[in-house]
Amino acid sequence: MASKSIFFRFIFSGFFIVFFSACSNKKSSVTDKKNTPNIILFVSDDHGIDALGSYGNSIIKTPNLDKLASEGIRFTNAYCTSASCAASRSVILSGLYGHATGSYGHVHDYHHFSTYDNVQSLSKRLSNAGYLTARIGKYHVAPESVYVFDEVLEADPRNTVEMANASVDFLNGDKPFFLYFCTDDPHRGDPFNPEPWDAPNNFGNKKEGYVGVEEVIYNPKDVLVPEFLPDTKETREEIAQYYQSVSRIDQGFGKLMAHLKNSGKIDNTIVIYISDNGMAFPGAKTTVYEPGIKLPCIIKDPTKTNKGITNSARISWVDLTPTILDMAQVDFNSDDFHGKSFYNILDTEKPKGWDKIYASHTFHEITMYYPMRVVIDGDYKLIWNIAYPLDYPFASDLWASSTWQAIYRNDQKYFGHKTVEAYINRPEFELFNLSKDPNESNNLANSDQYLDVFNAMKKKLKIFQQNTNDPWLIMWDNDASLQGTGVNL
Repeated sequence: MASKSIFFRFIFSGFFIVFFSACSNKKSSVTDKKNTPNIILFVSDDHGIDALGSYGNSIIKTPNLDKLASEGIRFTNAYCTSASCAASRSVILSGLYGHATGSYGHVHDYHHFSTYDNVQSLSKRLSNAGYLTARIGKYHVAPESVYVFDEVLEADPRNTVEMANASVDFLNGDKPFFLYFCTDDPHRGDPFNPEPWDAPNNFGNKKEGYVGVEEVIYNPKDVLVPEFLPDTKETREEIAQYYQSVSRIDQGFGKLMAHLKNSGKIDNTIVIYISDNGMAFPGAKTTVYEPGIKLPCIIKDPTKTNKGITNSARISWVDLTPTILDMAQVDFNSDDFHGKSFYNILDTEKPKGWDKIYASHTFHEITMYYPMRVVIDGDYKLIWNIAYPLDYPFASDLWASSTWQAIYRNDQKYFGHKTVEAYINRPEFELFNLSKDPNESNNLANSDQYLDVFNAMKKKLKIFQQNTNDPWLIMWDNDASLQGTGVNL
């Protein structure tokens, strides 16, 4: 009997060793990792670097976002790929340029652009890896089967305080989480066609205010007018409304951070603040000029030792998905994305090899066909206006804005530092030296002195289009007969 007992103990022990060994060799999910970070991606709507204290605006009040910058990393050369809400958000959540995924423009109403259903989104990848994912506020991507989240939280997207309060239970959950927190502010608000025409848009502000929000009111005389805009009464009135909307974002952000602290998870949560595109004024939103695509990006990672620094790396929203997967310790194939992770240079002030980005805009509204492709490398920026024989199309809300109408109705020659003619009728190519001409006023594309630079930049743009399966690559030959022929790139 003793020998049998020893035999069975040996067999059982061997089974346990084999079983334990098999289990230990199984790849662990994020829920098995003690130090797996939570991640909050906070995305505002039409917020440029012009309206943040931490980016140099001395008038606007954004204390909570400024605190995030003082405790984290502020990027000074961060870019979206398309200055259009839906197109930009598809890139943020996929790591792929919109021209390669079918996300050419707006998804809603009759526009109906939609991402191909084989795309693996950030939220889906994180959910598959064991994260609990949730979204709240503006969505503006399609289809939902691609951009799927485990939970959808409900709140008024114009009231970020209410949004923050609606996120409390999610923040207090047991699993590592990814929260996609998207405001409607400071997007222009209804009505887009004001009556009278010179009434400023409200940018979502209401006379009665919002519950839980202490509205910050600005005097139009005090606002800072960017050089690309005309310094008029109408412009100043609209910027004052825009500032008020931004300050509402800041209050909600502060409330969200307070809830995160109360959850006990603030020291294990990476917080990212970005915008989808630049301010909703002509010359910024829907353009690929700097005010439209150069945006705020502030990241606080509690594990990083460098705090309150600026990072000069040129990064793009196409880099966000691989970067966030890196932050989350989720394995991925880098070939799945057009962007690349910048997590390893996050707290480096002047990282080498991060001086080039691309942009790709095709539509805003479906009636606004005006594809543009951009490369920025070092000091130089090249814009290819593929449909340059057409007048530059206006988004409906920007056309009706009192800022534009004050110029249009009074037959003014200039809109900011550009002529109205130059703004509406653009050349095929625009080449700028951003270090000497940050306002993009002096087009060097036709200068013999810059011919070598011009040709080199065009070559880079073509290679970019080839590498990202851009259907508009075909247009370099300028042969309209090839359109719709099914030519393979």
